[in-house]
Amino acid sequence: MVLFSLERLAPLAADQAWLRLTDWPRHADVVPLTRVTVLTPPPTGVGTLFVARTGIGPLAFDDPMEVVAWQPPTRCRLVKRGGFVTGWAEIEVRPDDTGHARVVWREELAVRPLPKFFDQPLGWVARWMFGRAVDGLLWRNPDRGVGGGV
Repeated sequence: MVLFSLERLAPLAADQAWLRLTDWPRHADVVPLTRVTVLTPPPTGVGTLFVARTGIGPLAFDDPMEVVAWQPPTRCRLVKRGGFVTGWAEIEVRPDDTGHARVVWREELAVRPLPKFFDQPLGWVARWMFGRAVDGLLWRNPDRGVGGGV
């Protein structure tokens, strides 16, 4: 199991950063070979279920998640409910002194078939991959409207 944390200062107001980070289908725009399907009707809240499917054909896997804490526009906690990828993620968004968003993304991640020996490389890969995803969500000009998150 790997525990990591990312922190970013985004050039957005905190409420806009929150909307981008909690627009679940938008994550597919910044994570290669991924599709996100929300299984419950809007709005997002405790109990919202969604699945990120990553990969191609038989090399794809599902990462089902459930929102277990929802305190817009500052905190969200997800639990990974899959048989392959398990753990949790927590997103916090706060304004800094300049009015920009300070984002903290914490995640505990395990890939079931991997032995503990692979935890350190998994941590490196996860930190890099999730860092790129958070950066893409915060800095990439959205191709479509944001707003799935509240």
